[in-house]
Amino acid sequence: MEAVPRVGAQVGLALDGYLLRGRATPTARQLEEVGVRADSLREVTAVEFLRAMAETTYDIVVLALVGGGVQALLHGLARVWEGLEKRPVVVTGYVGVVYEKLADGLLLRHGADLVLANSRQDAERFRAVYEGVGADASSVTEVALPFLGGAAYEGEHDPYTVVFAVQPSVPDNRRDRVYLLDRLVRHARLHPGREVLLKLRSRPGEHTTHIEELPYQKLIQRLDPPANFRLVYGNMGEVLDRTDLLVTISSTAALESLHRRIPTAVLTDLGIREVLGNHHFVGSGCLASWDQLDAGHRPVPDEEWVARQGVAAGGDSYATAFDAARERITKLLAAPERPPLTPYYTPVTAPGYLPGILARHHLGPDGTPLPGAPAHDKEPGPVRQIVRRAARGAYRHGVQRVAPVIRRMGEL
Repeated sequence: MEAVPRVGAQVGLALDGYLLRGRATPTARQLEEVGVRADSLREVTAVEFLRAMAETTYDIVVLALVGGGVQALLHGLARVWEGLEKRPVVVTGYVGVVYEKLADGLLLRHGADLVLANSRQDAERFRAVYEGVGADASSVTEVALPFLGGAAYEGEHDPYTVVFAVQPSVPDNRRDRVYLLDRLVRHARLHPGREVLLKLRSRPGEHTTHIEELPYQKLIQRLDPPANFRLVYGNMGEVLDRTDLLVTISSTAALESLHRRIPTAVLTDLGIREVLGNHHFVGSGCLASWDQLDAGHRPVPDEEWVARQGVAAGGDSYATAFDAARERITKLLAAPERPPLTPYYTPVTAPGYLPGILARHHLGPDGTPLPGAPAHDKEPGPVRQIVRRAARGAYRHGVQRVAPVIRRMGEL
């Protein structure tokens, strides 16, 4: 999603939202859960978005996309705004734990005026990557995770509540997912006086940035969970309001929980591996297995590690965590002119990589739309919208239902 603030003397602050059409286009429910209300909101292709940027004057453009989408739009925007003295300020970054594809993801985001890092540790890592390839690292700006908050944990609830926060892509195979679910169900049976919740990221048919081929909702149906076991959706903060122990593999929910001083466990049952992302929590004091949790163990977080993640640092540090970004944006807006966007990846530095990224969004190597690219002057009519929704539903059905069956048949 691209959230685009627009400021005018008469209207004050206005927020226009553009949803990039694709496999992870958020649903109405997901947008409602975010809690941010846009003055206007529409679904677009990358080319349609670039056309809107050429026709409308904005002060700030926030690119909240996966790395390839950010890189494509940076090149497209550089072309659209070519020759402008005061182009909009462009902001991007990550929201969550950055545990994989650090160099790849960062270099795909290079070229924005601000690349937001959610902690001191991330800011140091981001700058090291940029400086290590000879790219300008001045865009890296330390902030904090934007969704932290809520009341601090004050003691056990009645009933005592254990929450397992899942991830859509980790682990990525049926065996490991069924194992985790089985251990969660066993924990519920072992402690019948507790409420055990399986916190799911999305409802069937919804997606985040990752496609989920093995949704936990389907896998749990075969395990016959006890009465004190439930599935929950919705805002993570609301679930944490009643949580006494948060368990996960490597979800960002662990940082939300730690920020509120809720006992937090990052599972080691499947090993401590980069592919799982739980290696990010080495040194945190939170690593534990289901056997240990079943026996009553409660991890105690390392205060220095937690502080480096920008959570539970005490005082008013979180309230001021975004001051540096605000100051930088204010300074850029006040400047009489802004230099052109200059991503690290160009046809010279990455001739075998960049064209493919741009082509996925129907852009040529110079950032201009390719011939035949889908871009329309008018909003699609109701029939076209219905067809698009049906096509997206068919695609998701194919990913979630058909593709796994075909893979299993291929293994016979």
